[in-house]
Amino acid sequence: MSFEVRDKDLLGRIGRLKTRSGILETPALLPVLNPRVLDIAPKQLREEFGYGGLMTNAYLLKKHFEAQVTEKGVHRFLDFEGVVMTDSGGYQVLRYGGVAVTSRQIIEFQKRIKPDIAIILDIPTGWRTGRAYAKSTVLTTLERAKEAVKFFEEDDPLWMGPVQGGEHLDLVAWSAREIGRLPFDLYALGSPTEVMERYLFDVLVDMIAAAKANLPIQKPFHLFGAGHPFMFSFAVALGCDLFDSAAYALYARDGRYITENGTLRLERLEYFPCSCPACKSTTPEKLKQEGKAQVYRFLLSHNLYASQAEVQRVKQSIVEGRLWELLELRAKAHPSLSQAFQRIAKYAEWMEKFTPSIKPRGLLIYGEHSLRRPEILRHRWKMLKSYEKPPSSKLLVLLPEPDSKPFHLSSSGKIKKILEAIPAGGKAVHFCFYSPALGIVPLELDEVYPLSQFEAAQPYSLEMKRNLAAYIVEYVKTQNYSKVILHRDSRLLDRAHVRQLKEKAGIRVNNGRKRAWAEGSLQGLKKSLEEAVRGLRG
Repeated sequence: MSFEVRDKDLLGRIGRLKTRSGILETPALLPVLNPRVLDIAPKQLREEFGYGGLMTNAYLLKKHFEAQVTEKGVHRFLDFEGVVMTDSGGYQVLRYGGVAVTSRQIIEFQKRIKPDIAIILDIPTGWRTGRAYAKSTVLTTLERAKEAVKFFEEDDPLWMGPVQGGEHLDLVAWSAREIGRLPFDLYALGSPTEVMERYLFDVLVDMIAAAKANLPIQKPFHLFGAGHPFMFSFAVALGCDLFDSAAYALYARDGRYITENGTLRLERLEYFPCSCPACKSTTPEKLKQEGKAQVYRFLLSHNLYASQAEVQRVKQSIVEGRLWELLELRAKAHPSLSQAFQRIAKYAEWMEKFTPSIKPRGLLIYGEHSLRRPEILRHRWKMLKSYEKPPSSKLLVLLPEPDSKPFHLSSSGKIKKILEAIPAGGKAVHFCFYSPALGIVPLELDEVYPLSQFEAAQPYSLEMKRNLAAYIVEYVKTQNYSKVILHRDSRLLDRAHVRQLKEKAGIRVNNGRKRAWAEGSLQGLKKSLEEAVRGLRG
């Protein structure tokens, strides 16, 4: 197995997975095809819709087409030249309680039909299962995994090890650690389908994180049964490289049209909010005159295009370093996604470890939720835990963030004049900027990414101002300054916050009412600095 990572953002990554059929670029959606009911020709998935792989069911193939598929191999049987993943029958176990095949039999069958990726026969935990039953599914799946690896051979497909445990996160974590010790090529999170069907995306976030954090990070990770495309970005941000889904067909059968923000009933559509080939070929009015077969075919095609478009959108977000922004955008699509986005903040410190320090694009700060993004947290943590102020500095001067960047060159040269006006002894003065988006920005670092590479929505919210005041207090307490002067900007700190700074950190606040960068306000600041420097010399 060869898996090379080309780009990454958060835990999402664009990779190249080498298989016997060729390279599959990740993140990749594998549409699920029922071999008994081919609603769409497999070759169309690749040639018309651009999918590099698909998923089908080895158990159904064995049950209904064993002789034909064994003779031809799964690729020739399906007439598909891309990557084929075969499920072992775990879905049937979950839905019907069992399958008429043993773990060893389905392993040997998959070896004979030669898919690119194969899965051992696991026991899915399911949803709302008691702890005792959940533990039994984990133990049985692990037992089967240990037995399966004894039969792995060099010419085999890439083998996938499933993680079970359901909503019991400690079991998921334990299952991942144990499965992760076995020589599988890829790993997968089992039992998420019912969670997604109920739109419990915050629970899904916990399940993915519990598994991913305990598996070998260098190996690809698969999410079984991904549903609507609007959750793909969340799955990828948490480290899912592959996911399968039958939602495109299930929605089509139910008369639902996929959009990036949810689904729409076809009968309610007057216009198509999409320009895919399927939508450009007709209109809602014409389609409503067609028969059920034609409508189903249209919805099937559109839903495949829409799902692939979201995968491509996620990839581009990774390339640009904008995956977090995509999460914020998708969080507005549905309250359950908003809950998932808030839950992701719980894992911000873990995600920060995998987020690049430098990106090709600046950050977009929309509000207080953006303060949880790893790049912001990284800067704030470093300022508190590892930043060392200049050794000679005794007086901290906190200036409000100017209107343009880099900060030290903005405000029409006024900042430069302030620096030049510092009298002898000025080396003891340390200038920093304060920003509701970033916290504290030292003058000497304000061109370091992302301190000059961001755009923030204004006016800042009350929560962002409150957060800033608390952060300033925390920073001042970590450093050994003799005095601290803060030049107040009423857009950034309210009066209540000023009182907090004075009471909790002894900060002297300059400029009560005037605009921070007005000439009169700056003259007052210069006088305060002169007095403070003379006091330091004295």
